[in-house]
Amino acid sequence: MSQGSFVFTPMALRSLQLDEDMLERHKYKRQLASHHLNGYMLKREARDRAPLRSSTVLPPAVCHDVVVQNALYTGDLEAMQHLFPKGSTANLVIEPQGGDMRWVSRGEGLWSLTYEQALTTPLLITAGRGFTDCLKLLLQRGANVELAPGGITALHESCQNCQPECTKLLLSHGANANATSEDGDMPLHMCTAPESLECAKYLLQFGAAINGRTVDEDDTPLHVAAKNGLPEHVDMYLRYGATVDKINADGSTSLNAACSQPHEFQEMERYFKVCQLLLGAGANVLTSDMDNRTPLHMACKNVNPDIVELLLAKGASVNQMDYGGEAPMHNILKVVSYKLSHKPERIVRALLNHGSIRVWPGALPKVLNCCGSSPRTIEVLLNAYSHLKVTDTWVESVSPEVFQEQKEFYESVFSLAQTPRSLQHLARCKLRGFLEGRIPTVVPQLDLPTFIKHYLLLEYRGYIH
Repeated sequence: MSQGSFVFTPMALRSLQLDEDMLERHKYKRQLASHHLNGYMLKREARDRAPLRSSTVLPPAVCHDVVVQNALYTGDLEAMQHLFPKGSTANLVIEPQGGDMRWVSRGEGLWSLTYEQALTTPLLITAGRGFTDCLKLLLQRGANVELAPGGITALHESCQNCQPECTKLLLSHGANANATSEDGDMPLHMCTAPESLECAKYLLQFGAAINGRTVDEDDTPLHVAAKNGLPEHVDMYLRYGATVDKINADGSTSLNAACSQPHEFQEMERYFKVCQLLLGAGANVLTSDMDNRTPLHMACKNVNPDIVELLLAKGASVNQMDYGGEAPMHNILKVVSYKLSHKPERIVRALLNHGSIRVWPGALPKVLNCCGSSPRTIEVLLNAYSHLKVTDTWVESVSPEVFQEQKEFYESVFSLAQTPRSLQHLARCKLRGFLEGRIPTVVPQLDLPTFIKHYLLLEYRGYIH
């Protein structure tokens, strides 16, 4: 080793590598805006080979000025009037400072941790934040409404953020109501919240395609509204001529989509109204998706009793099996203990009254173990049998905690080991067997006292006799 050389320690080598990565990161940040902008302009040039508008649109410039960005993000109209005086152009691409870190491939298996820059424009910033006056100023200064260096237009942004006045302003300045984003969505597909109703209304007034499809999932706006539980959107789309039984890439109609979403307790009524509207417009209650799951399968899985009862009243098949060999009854019993506030016993009762298959008696201890925290569900299930063989396994299947909480009920269940079912119950089972599949329609018409009708329909009593 020569006198002027020295050994690189691992720490020194690591320090040099970090310095190199930092230089690469700064170089990448400088080139990123130019790279995205050049790609965007090439795609625009290839797509738009029509005659230019009467007013020549200058190509956008890349803006790194923090002062300009601060004015845009805060909606400072006075500052923007100063920064964009008459005669100037607001046709800019903004490269925000910072961003999220991500790993980026450098080729030959090398990766580096780099800031992810999401390019945007003044129009996107102001439209998404509802700065209507600022947006108007930018449009007056020649900002291009179709510029989308980050993959979406300002119109997408305003609809996604529920800014109806900005949406209307953009549309009145020539924004394309059917522009497709980088992810394949049209502005109408971005209307996913109840507050976006006015945005959707303006889009339709300006010619948005009511049956336009997303590129990846093949969803229509009706699919999107149904998935998000938006009854007012669904009602408006149907009045504008939306096709109710269009199938998306998963083989689902809008009704399938509405039933397949997880229904939080506070959202259950919204989804019920959506299903009412779709069925009223002629939606097919028997349509199944690629896994052969019907809307009834999914409504049971998501424990929405009102929707289940509605689907059954409209002719849903109570015993149709999906490709996993499961009927709607299987779907509800799997989730009873997780959705007690949704009243799962109503679904079990409705399925049994419409002729659902019952649980194999040998599997009842397993059902007790899974659904024991819902005694009403257990009561309804057990009352569908004329005879039960109660064993010690039944007692062991109910946890001590659940037994203590529902002691009176489970004592009545376990007492069946020594006591036969009552004559009244046996008569109920005989009549239900005779009316199988017609119970909900026939029983209400019988000339019987109301309490007997309720008894035949498996009304809850809080004990087994």
